[in-house]
Amino acid sequence: MAHFKNILLVDDDPINNLINKRILSKVELGEDIHEFLSGGEALKKLESLSQGDGDVLLFLDINMPLMNGWEFLDHYNELFPERNDRIIILSSSIDFQDRIKSQEYDVVSGFLEKPLTIDKIQNHFDSLTR
Repeated sequence: MAHFKNILLVDDDPINNLINKRILSKVELGEDIHEFLSGGEALKKLESLSQGDGDVLLFLDINMPLMNGWEFLDHYNELFPERNDRIIILSSSIDFQDRIKSQEYDVVSGFLEKPLTIDKIQNHFDSLTR
């Protein structure tokens, strides 16, 4: 399975972030796991990470106040066209149109439904190596 220096959890629900952080710690995908309650906070963190810090794995909720996931992705593409991060949408949305829309963003490598589980993470990364 892939390994990332930094993992960012972007979800306006602190309980989701806490649970997801514990799950990600168990699968040892990354060294540092950062939690953010808004997309704006996560964008600031990304600005502080240089390319030398390695690629980032980011789990992004799409239904958030202030800046939703789609707005985050638009800002990300505008601010970081040269980065090679991997963003996984992690949402409670069951709307198929959200899955279709996520495919319009090259930086999005997958769409997972909440709740996050170890099996979902492993299946996602297994599917990328096939």
